[in-house]
Amino acid sequence: MILTPIARSRLKNALDQFERGLAVGTTRQAFALIRATSPERARSAAAERDRLAALHFAQQHGLAVHAPGTPCAFNWDGTALDGATEAYVILHEVAHYQLAPPDRRTLPDFGLGPGPDTRDHASAECAAALPMLEREDDETMASLLGILWEAELGQPALASFLDQNWLEGLERSAAAHFSAVLGGLIAGGHWTRPLVRHVSE
Repeated sequence: MILTPIARSRLKNALDQFERGLAVGTTRQAFALIRATSPERARSAAAERDRLAALHFAQQHGLAVHAPGTPCAFNWDGTALDGATEAYVILHEVAHYQLAPPDRRTLPDFGLGPGPDTRDHASAECAAALPMLEREDDETMASLLGILWEAELGQPALASFLDQNWLEGLERSAAAHFSAVLGGLIAGGHWTRPLVRHVSE
């Protein structure tokens, strides 16, 4: 849910303002990779193509995927992924998997408590393994990592960037927040410098 919606007529100026707050180099490259994608969610055949690409990406990163039609109470139940959801949700779950230590990978919702799509809230809360502030930090890291992967796959990463409120606090701290989270992902080895063919300095 977007906390402060930005009219499409104002979006270019908002993105320009955000970019001006970023240091030249890898941080701007990462943002340019996101900005080059669509601000609108994929639909119909394009959405299904993106979902299948995201599932392939998940399997390449070591996640099992439940067979089609399997009832799933969680996006990730500790053993396999619910593949019957949107591409951006799948990539977000892959990001959580990459960020989680081995002991949390075996927990429903990665031990972070119930998420927006969790059907069994009570079980997810019982499995929560982190205090609330650490859960929020993990969600933030997974949000940006998933968005960067969407961009690398040519999917509408900008739509997720807007939906997940990365422009919130545009006048104050949005660019600094993005830079800090990106720095954490790079330092942790979770994301590397974007390919030159996608963006330019």
